[in-house]
Amino acid sequence: MTISKFFLFSQWFFTIYFIALHMCYLALNAIAIVNIRKYMEQHSVNNLPNIYTGLETPISLLVPAFNEELSIIDSVQALLQLNYPDYEIIVINDGSTDNTLQVLIDHFDLKVFPEAEYSRLKTKQIKRIYVSKKYSNIRVIDKLNGGKADSLNAGINIARSPLFCAVDADSILQTNSLDRIVQPFIEDPTTIAAGGTVRIANGCEINKGFVTKANLPHNPLALMQVAEYLRAFLFGRLGWSPMNAILIISGAFGLFRKEAVIHVGGYKTDTIGEDMELIVRMHRIFKRDKKPYRITFVPDPICWTEAPEDLKTLKNQRIRWQRGLSESLMSNLGLMFNRNGGVVGWAAMPYMLFFELLGPLIELFGIITVALGFYFDYISPGIALLFFTIAFGFGMLLSVVAVLLEEMSFHIYSNPMYVVKLFFASIIENFGYRQLNSYWRMIAMYQVITKKKAKWGNMTRNASWQKGKESK
Repeated sequence: MTISKFFLFSQWFFTIYFIALHMCYLALNAIAIVNIRKYMEQHSVNNLPNIYTGLETPISLLVPAFNEELSIIDSVQALLQLNYPDYEIIVINDGSTDNTLQVLIDHFDLKVFPEAEYSRLKTKQIKRIYVSKKYSNIRVIDKLNGGKADSLNAGINIARSPLFCAVDADSILQTNSLDRIVQPFIEDPTTIAAGGTVRIANGCEINKGFVTKANLPHNPLALMQVAEYLRAFLFGRLGWSPMNAILIISGAFGLFRKEAVIHVGGYKTDTIGEDMELIVRMHRIFKRDKKPYRITFVPDPICWTEAPEDLKTLKNQRIRWQRGLSESLMSNLGLMFNRNGGVVGWAAMPYMLFFELLGPLIELFGIITVALGFYFDYISPGIALLFFTIAFGFGMLLSVVAVLLEEMSFHIYSNPMYVVKLFFASIIENFGYRQLNSYWRMIAMYQVITKKKAKWGNMTRNASWQKGKESK
């Protein structure tokens, strides 16, 4: 193949790819807009005070903790203030090497309780189970180190409630989050999992473990992640949810039917993306067994989490996410194009494979190839302009529409200047930030291909919200 033919083929291949990618985005956006309007109309009464009947489904909050001595007390105290009538808190001390267990014992007056273990999921050895003399709904599991997935499995074994909510120890739930996220389970008994919205806590005003005022972060890197999260949750997950094809529920905030998770074998301990892998496996097994089920996304229950503010930490996070995506898709590939796969097998899985997993490689290679072809006169200015308009213009459009949709629906940020800042952030993130993320995701794919051992990396966080201060 001559160089001219190579660039001729490349220009059309990459142009068609980007058109297909953004047509999928637009389709998801259209579904999301219709869904969000319907949701807001149906749940407009949610602003009224909650009236509990006493029949609400009990929930077990599972909080894995490893070396969290500085923040674990504030985290548990915040969970104790949630507005929900019947829930328990199970902290899983995953073999911490600091004083996490001791500070829990001292603060909550924990005593060893000889509770019988019903180990339906295999986990590392549980050494002791503690109960609080101060709060009847607090229990602490002390176990050997096995990682987050192993800790969650241990919590599931001990949980008394039919529903469990996996919560990161460094995240903040809105006071009404449990009441909102449980609604799909009440409305549809076939619901087996539901995810809420994760938002960036950087810059917010925090008091006693709760967000009292939603502000935008001062750090530019964190600001661009706010726009990125809006697009991912309000369009991506809200678009797939009505079709029962959502493949990701964030590990920071998800509610699950305990028996459904046990049925599929619990969390896998040999994957770095245990949260997504569980959801994809639940789809595959419930489709295989021909059991009616629903996995859904609820947009207004909010979990606030601190975003990375330095490139090294963000790089580690995105590499881990991409590796988790790869492991989740490859280990459940039998769901794709399965005759019983439905929308999730015939649309969501191929979308994730061709546009999310392989997308970073194709996007970066496409931009570089078209730029070189234009520079050396192998690609005409008109074709190059068309390509870059599609590649960058549609990305900016989708980000801006996500910001507008946020303002039209939930209006979390009350300061008008925040809308202006988000507007500019949603444009700027398409020039450099998005390409840098694609590069990091390519590194993750190289690690997968070369079978390099996965590592969590050092996720540096300020965690200033834990100290009752404003996060900068």
